[in-house]
Amino acid sequence: MTVHESSQTVEIDFVAPRYLAGGGDPAWITVPLHRACGWSHGHDPLMPRVILSSPDQKALLRLEPDPDSAWWTIQHAAGPDRPAWYASFGARTPVEIIAAFTDALTAPTGDVADAWDPLAPLRDAGWSPTTQDNRLASPDGTVRVDLHEATGTWWVTTTLNQAQRPVWQAHFGEHTPPHLITAFTTALTDPTPLARISTVDSLPTRDPHLVTHTRTEVRASQIAFVLEDRVRALAARHTAPAAAHALPRRPSAGPGHTR
Repeated sequence: MTVHESSQTVEIDFVAPRYLAGGGDPAWITVPLHRACGWSHGHDPLMPRVILSSPDQKALLRLEPDPDSAWWTIQHAAGPDRPAWYASFGARTPVEIIAAFTDALTAPTGDVADAWDPLAPLRDAGWSPTTQDNRLASPDGTVRVDLHEATGTWWVTTTLNQAQRPVWQAHFGEHTPPHLITAFTTALTDPTPLARISTVDSLPTRDPHLVTHTRTEVRASQIAFVLEDRVRALAARHTAPAAAHALPRRPSAGPGHTR
């Protein structure tokens, strides 16, 4: 990031595709959960982790830097109509894509019917099926989304090439509500570039065949209020009409429709 004191502007890189933009600022998720959605947090200054629990104490989000496992985990207790479930996300999963999942989770109202098809946004975006059933790959071949029907689990894997470890993985356990996974895959395929104010050296790759970044000067005051605007928008959902709640569209039933 470069700040020009005379004009008070910040140089921002807009990165596409978004799944190769790097992790971003965790506050994009944790601050709205706490301030807009009422999630409580513990405090242990000796531990480099964040733990947030939902107001009903049924959901727990843990952000814990661990080089050998997922940094983000969400665990949800069983409810009257659904068994317990969990989701996890690697450190370099863009926070904007994880936020689509948590925003859908915390929406005051939402369609949780099993008619949601998490693969539909991928098909609509032109992702291609592979040799395996219920697996779709991004047009550049770096992301695979797999539904393991035998276990009911989902894996999303981003890899620059097969000889390297994945850039990031997301995992949705059995019984994860389909509308939450659909929110994730909808954000995953969104063509809108992601803004990053760290140096492009932090990107998973700078290969021009895989990623593009456009540097733009933006007023520093504009950047300062982006997170505040997000918090206000999410808080307003609790008083806004149900039609204003932003969930991904319900896909129509058709060939390949999953449960």
